[in-house]
Amino acid sequence: MTTFLSLTLCAGACGGRARANDNPPQEKTANPKVYLTRTITPEALVRIYEALGREATGRVAVKLSTGEPGGHHFLQPALVAPLVRKVGGTIVECNTAYGGGRARTADHLKAAADHGFTAIAAVDIMDAEGETALPVEGGRHLAEDYVGKNFLNYDFTVVLSHFKGHAMGGFGGAIKNISIGIASSAGKAWIHSAGKTKNAAEMWSALPPQDDFLESMAEAAKAVADHCGERILYINVMNNLSVDCDCDAHPAAPEMGDIGILASTDPVALDKACVDLVYASDDPGKVHLIERIESRHGTHTLDHAAAIGLGDPDYELIDIDN
Repeated sequence: MTTFLSLTLCAGACGGRARANDNPPQEKTANPKVYLTRTITPEALVRIYEALGREATGRVAVKLSTGEPGGHHFLQPALVAPLVRKVGGTIVECNTAYGGGRARTADHLKAAADHGFTAIAAVDIMDAEGETALPVEGGRHLAEDYVGKNFLNYDFTVVLSHFKGHAMGGFGGAIKNISIGIASSAGKAWIHSAGKTKNAAEMWSALPPQDDFLESMAEAAKAVADHCGERILYINVMNNLSVDCDCDAHPAAPEMGDIGILASTDPVALDKACVDLVYASDDPGKVHLIERIESRHGTHTLDHAAAIGLGDPDYELIDIDN
């Protein structure tokens, strides 16, 4: 278990609806396991999936970012193809709310094809024909999360995330991938505005205080996790560690070296482990990613996610290379 970062859970004084930690403490179970390999290869990706011991069955959605046109740091098809094929997965995405080259379904599919994803699997833009609402239990800002309608067609979700920085969230990993990533275009505006608007044109004028946005991401992620139950798993690839997201058409060049692949059945434990590894790294270039995380108060997403019961930040790290 690691202790590189302190985690302060938001108490009842935060206001709003009842929070998970307003309830009497319950007996803690074993810490969630986070598996690590320092090798970033297609074979290592399959191996860490197998280490989780949770088989993806039925109709499998593989949620990853197909990358904004012009960008190049997204997870490459050659890296992910063997895993996607092993689980018989369909690559799933939802349209963006900020414009760009993936705001419309036809353009989004073209980007996926241009980046090589349609060559390895079918690609489903899940909100192409609308959205559906998932309930948010224990949220402060959101009562429901709007996701692509087609998300309900899948039996199991493999969340395959490129861990890196993010211009608004500080960092992006599993929690961002199942919140903003699975949200419909209107649902993305809903999260960014902390439940004020679903209109993308109004989103930027309705931006809430930063912590409210971060908390809304955690709440939307919990809606997805609750919907899936045990029919979901999470893998983060820590390569091309830019301060910018794959949604950026012109991301900054990475200034620290690759770290590895991590996986867990707990998204909070997984993202916390990734953040901890950045802080613990001996690479002097880490200061840039750390500045991005801290300047956006990024770890507050983990604080709130833990407070509402999305997952546990106290984890056991298991190196599968040894």
